[in-house]
Amino acid sequence: MRLHDVHQGIHKHRKPRRVGRGPGSGRGKTAGRGHKGQGQLAGWTTHPAFEGGQMPLSRRVPKRGFHNRWAAVVQAVNVGALSALFQDGEEVTPQRLREVGLISGRCDAVKILGDGELQRRLIVSAHRFSRTAAEKIQARGGQVVVLPGPAPVANKRRRQKQAGNQAQPTS
Repeated sequence: MRLHDVHQGIHKHRKPRRVGRGPGSGRGKTAGRGHKGQGQLAGWTTHPAFEGGQMPLSRRVPKRGFHNRWAAVVQAVNVGALSALFQDGEEVTPQRLREVGLISGRCDAVKILGDGELQRRLIVSAHRFSRTAAEKIQARGGQVVVLPGPAPVANKRRRQKQAGNQAQPTS
C-alpha cells in the first residue's frame, strides 16, 4: 500500500442518486419502487418487524416466564477461587475481587458460595454468604464481614420525614 492509496474508494461528499429522471438513467419511470402496491407511494414506510402480512417472528416465538428488570444483579464467587488467588491472612473485598478478575461488569451485590475447598485464613467482606461458605471460612479461622446493601427508597423517604418532623419545633 502506498500513501496515495489510503483514501482510494472513500467518497465523503457523494451526490445523492437522482431517480425518476427518465428511462435512459437506468432508474427512471418507477424510480426503483417497482409496479403497484403500497411501496410505490411517496412517504410510505413499513414497521421494521412487518413481514408482509405473515405472522411476525415476535408473535410466532413462544414466550414464557417473567424477567424482572429491576432485580438486583448479584455476582457469585466460590470459596475455591478465593483460596487459589489470595494469600493467608489477606483481606478480600469486592474491589479486590474486581482487581483479581473474579467479578466484572456492573453488580449490586457480591455473594460468596461454598463450592471448593478453602486452604487459607481469609477476612472476606461481601454482601451475601451461603451457609456453607460462611462455615468454611470460619472453620479456617477467617472472618465473615457482611457489607450493607443499598437502602430501599421507601426507607430513605421514611427517614427523611422523621428527620424533618424532629427538626420542626412544636408549639
